[in-house]
Amino acid sequence: MKDLKPLIDHPKLNELLSDIRQRADDFEAQRHIDQDIIERFKEIGVYRAFVPKRFGGDERSPTDFLSLIETISMADGSAGWVASFGMNPFYLGGLPLETIDKVWAETPDVVFAGAIFPMSPAQEQDDSYIVSGRWKFASGCKGASLIGVGIKPETEGALPRMAVMPAEQVTIDETWDMIGMRATGSHDVVADNVTVPKEWTFVRGGNLSLTEPLFKYPSLSLATQVLAVTILGLAREALNIITGEARGRKSVTGAPNLGEREYVQIAIGKAEAKIHACKAFFYQATDDVWATIMAGDEPSDAQINLLRLSSSHLTHECVEVIRTVYKLMGMTSAQNSHAMTRIYRDSSLVAQHAFMGEITFRNAGAMAFDHAPYPGYL
Repeated sequence: MKDLKPLIDHPKLNELLSDIRQRADDFEAQRHIDQDIIERFKEIGVYRAFVPKRFGGDERSPTDFLSLIETISMADGSAGWVASFGMNPFYLGGLPLETIDKVWAETPDVVFAGAIFPMSPAQEQDDSYIVSGRWKFASGCKGASLIGVGIKPETEGALPRMAVMPAEQVTIDETWDMIGMRATGSHDVVADNVTVPKEWTFVRGGNLSLTEPLFKYPSLSLATQVLAVTILGLAREALNIITGEARGRKSVTGAPNLGEREYVQIAIGKAEAKIHACKAFFYQATDDVWATIMAGDEPSDAQINLLRLSSSHLTHECVEVIRTVYKLMGMTSAQNSHAMTRIYRDSSLVAQHAFMGEITFRNAGAMAFDHAPYPGYL
């Protein structure tokens, strides 16, 4: 098989990004990405990127996929966020191999959305679980063909699981109403006495049934990275906006053009340094882990720590870049119709995500002193 070109070099990507930019306001107003965009994500390889080649997938490297999500996020943060769940083989790979065969039997371009919390009690019945409940934050559920929800089997000692079912077996309650990432369609999903065979459930965070080297990559870290990298795209777009608009923008008072003002030049110079530094840290940590895996070794705790630390660092640094641009552009960026307003709101939502919270820095600091991080970090 010939080497695949990087995902960001797909010949249809630029046309797709242009279309997303033009329709971003419509997506935000309706609170989900249109299905034709999901279909075009399939076409450029979003959902088969991490699917093993034996199932017809591409088995891409983490950096290849993350670079694509970064690029899509420049066009619209919500679109990047939804596309990020192309990492779904790291979830679905927890299913038994016989079930995985069924998942990708017809196509590797399967769209999966998951809603984990709250873990709902599930009654065991023969070889199935009876699943009922309401789960929050099912990002991308409007375009998904499979939905996963968190369950806690009532059997004594049973571990929490994810139950996977066809999307038509759940109801989507359009509750998503947040400050940013409004077009992600991260609504509630509701199930009412759905019978889910046990072979369509898996222990979240448990061992994967897939054995390709790719699946040695730390799945929780990757789940953090694919979301964090959306804000890198947003920050780059913010810098492109201010430099692009400043060229043709004159002050009504006769003051120098925005791009001619020294304080603006200094601020943008510092912002460029921030974005290049945090991006380099982020991708270097990713590539170091990938090189370790390609050499046949297991990533160390120290390497996994840097994956988590670089993701939180990236998020917080990019938030500052975006806030800087928003402030420098004055009343122009405060207009609801201006792209910077949406970028500002979207970045605020990303920064609120638990994966990128201050606790990351606590855990990294604890490890610096040879103390254990909190459970779930590594």
